[in-house]
Amino acid sequence: MWWRDRTIDNIGQLKYNVNMAKDDLTKGQKDAIKHYEDAHYRQEFTPNPADESMIGHNQIIWLQNECKRLIKERDDEHKLRQEAETETILVKGIGINSPEMKAANLKIEEMRRELDRVKLDNNNLYTRVADALEVNEHHQNLNGKLQVRIAELEDDNQKISKQIEDQVDKARKAGM
Repeated sequence: MWWRDRTIDNIGQLKYNVNMAKDDLTKGQKDAIKHYEDAHYRQEFTPNPADESMIGHNQIIWLQNECKRLIKERDDEHKLRQEAETETILVKGIGINSPEMKAANLKIEEMRRELDRVKLDNNNLYTRVADALEVNEHHQNLNGKLQVRIAELEDDNQKISKQIEDQVDKARKAGM
């Protein structure tokens, strides 16, 4: 069929034209990127009329916008990388070997020793309190027994005093 052959020829021609346009577009993209990477890349790009004949005006505008977007993205990434590098430098500056960190480590070690000493003192004090409580309990038991004994002795003393008084009374009555 004649139309099929013609369509195949047209498809082949279209593929060739697309490939040529891609090559031209790639050349245009490279030119646009090269233009925007100089020191004043933010200036507006005025396309060369010879380039415009190879690629369309809309493609140039798209390339300009794409270049601006890529350059902005590159600048943002560059800024983030610089911030990360600065932060890394600061962290290294405050690292283990810095005077501040050494002083902090000495202070921490001193505080650990002080804490160990206070713990030991605390344990000693708990032991002393436990011993004092034991002695106190023993003394309370002993005082309780002594109080009972004193009460018994006072009763005995009163009985003896009463007996002596009775004997003195009897002796007086008897004439002595």
